[in-house]
Amino acid sequence: MFERLDQLEARYEDLGKQMSDPTLVNDQKKFQSIAKQHRDMEPTVEKFREYRKIKDGVAEAKAMLADPDPDVKEMAQAELDALEPRLAPAEEQLKVLLLPKDPNDEKNVILELRAGTGGDEAALFVAEVFRMYLRFAEQHKWKVEILSQTESGIGHGLKDVTAIIEGDNVYSQLKYESGVHRVQRVPATETQGRVHTSAITVAVLPRG
Repeated sequence: MFERLDQLEARYEDLGKQMSDPTLVNDQKKFQSIAKQHRDMEPTVEKFREYRKIKDGVAEAKAMLADPDPDVKEMAQAELDALEPRLAPAEEQLKVLLLPKDPNDEKNVILELRAGTGGDEAALFVAEVFRMYLRFAEQHKWKVEILSQTESGIGHGLKDVTAIIEGDNVYSQLKYESGVHRVQRVPATETQGRVHTSAITVAVLPRG
């Protein structure tokens, strides 16, 4: 795995050098292709560098434990206690990043939210979750186009809403959102303080 990561990092560095070549600007198609490859590699390379930094820090702290100075030993142990728990999770994240990608990961999506059980409270939940996706899209500089929506008769609730979300790797970020989402809470309209359970369905469909 680490040999493959070394090769990936070397390729990433090479692509970075190619992008800085002023003559490449004249060939926009090639430049965009190289830039995309570089961008796709970046999360894995950054995680690899983080893992390597943690591993080097662990090795250095272990070496410092042999120092006769008790203050140095104490500092080394504190460093070790902070770094060692991060090592295994970082390695697992690297393994996930190296898995073959879903061919749909780079596609845009059609996002559909529908109110299920819970009546007006479910419609309010649809609206809240959809606003959450809008904020998430804004943070990632994705474009959102609302295709249709049906408002409920209370507050700012939505019985259903369908939208197209376009941008970089949208499906890879949202595909696990599909399914039934539930919330348990006391609605603003509840006078006796009873907890209500509401459910909505979320569908994330890859779009060509």
